[in-house]
Amino acid sequence: MPLPYDLCARVQNAFRARHRWIAVDHTTQNLGILSILLRAGFVSNITRGTIAAPSPQDFNRVGDAQRRIWADLKYRDDRPVLNGMELISKPSRRVFMDIGEIRRLCSGRRAQTIKPLGMGEIAVVHTKSKEHEWLEAREALQLNLDGEVICRAR
Repeated sequence: MPLPYDLCARVQNAFRARHRWIAVDHTTQNLGILSILLRAGFVSNITRGTIAAPSPQDFNRVGDAQRRIWADLKYRDDRPVLNGMELISKPSRRVFMDIGEIRRLCSGRRAQTIKPLGMGEIAVVHTKSKEHEWLEAREALQLNLDGEVICRAR
């Protein structure tokens, strides 16, 4: 399974290079994180496709190695909507938070060694729940689910 830092780096670099879209490997993790970015308004659309193009029809015909998720990047006044994606939980230091720590993080206070979320900033949480595996921190707080805080986007 690819690590989340790969997706964070690709999305951030694509925004900095002013690309219109980005294609990443089709994994549950990438789909979950990109869907959170879509709900938060950092990405305008996500589509399944192949290496060549975003085509849902061709997606079912190719093998797993050829499958990609295509995300349309969002700009406002010719400036990127996403200014940066930062990895919080690293392979060398995993960051797990309970509900109280997630509440502190969302309400503007420091939790563990993590700076609080600012205005327009989101944090991605990976929970153990199969139904709600990938959530934004505020959604995890509403559903009363704790988990690993993967990354933040501003």
